[in-house]
Amino acid sequence: MGSIGGGTGSPRIDKGLDDVYVMESRICFVDGVKGRLLYYGYDIRDLSDHSTFEETAYLLWHGKLPNRDQLAAFSAELAANRPIPKGIVSLLKGLPKETAPIDALRTAVSALAGYDPELNGQSREANLRKAMRIAAKVPTIVGAFHRIRNGQRVVKPNPKYGTATDYMRMLTGKKPDKKTARILDVALILHADHSMNAGTFAATVAASTLPDLYSTIVAAIATLKGPLHGGANETAIRALLAIESPEVAEEYVLKTLAAGQKVFGFGHRVYKTWDPRALILQDVAKKLSGKTGHEKLFMVAKAVEEAMVREVGPKGIYPNVDYWAGVVYYMLGLAPDLFPATFAVARITGWVAHVLEYWGDNRIMRPLDWYVGPKEAVYVPIDQRS
Repeated sequence: MGSIGGGTGSPRIDKGLDDVYVMESRICFVDGVKGRLLYYGYDIRDLSDHSTFEETAYLLWHGKLPNRDQLAAFSAELAANRPIPKGIVSLLKGLPKETAPIDALRTAVSALAGYDPELNGQSREANLRKAMRIAAKVPTIVGAFHRIRNGQRVVKPNPKYGTATDYMRMLTGKKPDKKTARILDVALILHADHSMNAGTFAATVAASTLPDLYSTIVAAIATLKGPLHGGANETAIRALLAIESPEVAEEYVLKTLAAGQKVFGFGHRVYKTWDPRALILQDVAKKLSGKTGHEKLFMVAKAVEEAMVREVGPKGIYPNVDYWAGVVYYMLGLAPDLFPATFAVARITGWVAHVLEYWGDNRIMRPLDWYVGPKEAVYVPIDQRS
């Protein structure tokens, strides 16, 4: 990888950094062949069945599951840090109403750095305290901006509730029932981390220069926005909503593939089989569809999935987490443009975990590019140029 080969003097170029390892990690294992996802060795299926978002965040930051007292203290601290400064609310009110929530979040997190008294603290303990503040405030920022852009009163966080419950409450103004909150809680667990993905790599690249923790998160949020990363769930649901019925789903798939276009929500750089997160969320979507009146959406999504698996499954292309996450979020009543920001509510825990791990043995990222431009250009004064 990256070596000079073939006697041509040219290096092998690993576009997209496929199969390039940048560090060792104990945090997250993705088995793309068997379709497994582990956080510190714990299978994502077990975590989605038994854990909570708060417990999962503790696991990612501390490398072990908490006992009852540790989890209670961690959850209480997270809840206590949810309120955001008045200056951040004013900033959100000053943004154009058309601003995408993910953009509002990126801007607010950047501004939030100035309010942190430990901004430049470099110890692991200081960074964990900063991580707690950032992770706690992200759902509050998203909820506040969503209310502001719709001309509604901002709902302040309530420390009595867990992250999933309070996030839904700050978005809608109503406390969700336990089943709805649990569904979102599971979605947050599934999105909490996924090894060295684009957002995590961006955070790690930023971290390698030794900035403050906020800077690394801003870099990650910027990367998450793209439709090939965190924006895929929004793009996928918009495509599904445009399909009139399950009967025309196959036609949509065949036309899209024939045009050489991407069916968003399918395929993954690592998984060459079923994404375990997608399988979990598909079951959730099936149960939700009847309760929320979205049977048609589920049938359309299932029909598209079946057509795609038949056409490109042999190539190792299957639905990924974004496909069914978008369906679940929509059934929960979230606006499609909230999906990437909701992804960030969860993934910030993984970003922090990887940044702190990298800082344990830091080296500035400095890859190479192979120059193929001219080497003997002669500078011509401007008056002599044609």
